[in-house]
Amino acid sequence: MHFTRPRELAVAGLLGLLLAYLVFQVAYGSIPALPLFAGVTLLVLALCEFVLAFIIRSRIKEGRVLAAISVARSVALAKASSLAGSAMTGVWLAAFAYLFPRRDELLAASGDLRSATVGIVSSAALVAAALWLEHCCRTPEGGDRDSDPEPTG
Repeated sequence: MHFTRPRELAVAGLLGLLLAYLVFQVAYGSIPALPLFAGVTLLVLALCEFVLAFIIRSRIKEGRVLAAISVARSVALAKASSLAGSAMTGVWLAAFAYLFPRRDELLAASGDLRSATVGIVSSAALVAAALWLEHCCRTPEGGDRDSDPEPTG
């Protein structure tokens, strides 16, 4: 597995943006109002990943033993979260782009704009926290592999 590339995040974000904008164009009148704190779940996940990143980083710096499987799971979580966060950033940006020009025409648009703003901030925070977690899971330079060759008998 390779680390997340900016191209992957851009593709996920653009797909989320395009698909969501089309949905807003076609069905905005028939969907319920967007809850103000709909995006906060992403912010909670971002905070959890941010804390996990610092825990893993400190353990690696201190030389404490970490189970390889837990680090691999953390990298997988970070990769999935960065892609999901990027896609959701695109979705919330589409909502904002659709609603902003209509804020004076549609009464619901002004309330939904606040929801879109919370969603954009939360999903961007998730992408940032996931990339930080992924960075903290990297093997340190000059690790234990080069030190203490096996004794010969």
